[in-house]
Amino acid sequence: MKFAICNETFQGWDWERTCRFVAGAGYDAIELAPFTLAPDVREINSVERARIRSVAEAAGLPITGLHWLMVCPKGLSLTTPDSDLRKASSDYLVALADFCDDIGGKVMVLGSPQQRRVPEGETAEVAIGRFLDSVRPALDRAHERGVVICLEPLPPPEADLLLTLGEAAVLIERLQHPAARTIFDVKSASWEGKPLGPLFTQYAPIVAHVHANDANRRGPGFGDTDFRPILAAIRDAKYQGYVSVEVFDYTPDPDTIARESLHYMRECLAAQA
Repeated sequence: MKFAICNETFQGWDWERTCRFVAGAGYDAIELAPFTLAPDVREINSVERARIRSVAEAAGLPITGLHWLMVCPKGLSLTTPDSDLRKASSDYLVALADFCDDIGGKVMVLGSPQQRRVPEGETAEVAIGRFLDSVRPALDRAHERGVVICLEPLPPPEADLLLTLGEAAVLIERLQHPAARTIFDVKSASWEGKPLGPLFTQYAPIVAHVHANDANRRGPGFGDTDFRPILAAIRDAKYQGYVSVEVFDYTPDPDTIARESLHYMRECLAAQA
């Protein structure tokens, strides 16, 4: 099983230091949040994109891809009734697909709950239609560049659209696009109230990425979520992607989060060997 960790965990660290530490801690790859590098990836030129990739490679780390895609530029929306703003938001997703491939990434995780909310006075079905239309151009570009886009289920109140893996599966079926997949995020999946191992198994055919986090928003092993059945299901499904640590609570410090999360997951796997 291949483990990664998200770079925003290392707040205040530069890219070189982060990559060196992640490799030294024993991770297989690193995942990147674009807002940690620039407010708009179109500001990152080809020389800098090559440097970002080469720094990770020099540390022995592939870049899995991107998440937290639309934190900035500010004000984007894939579901707004404003067609010009939807077009600008869709265009930015296309730019992210280019950036992802340029730095060697293969997966984009489209969470961005504030950028896909149901507009006041409108129905979820109208918002979903706009969302799917807005995502299609990026899916086309992603497919051209060997990238997949994961439609990420997120629970309320964080999101009010695309809440469950079942809903993600319906949207993927509607899209009928080779670059459309979903992600198994342990924290979000916990909200569904179902056993997590069987839940992963059910949706494994459309899962292209895994985020490892406790239901309490901390790292694996920092709460009550039992990762043994989850990792067993991932292993048994012969999942080929990365299991990437993503936390929202950055205490006590990046070093401890990274090392103890990885140690705990390896212990869970070893216990079932």
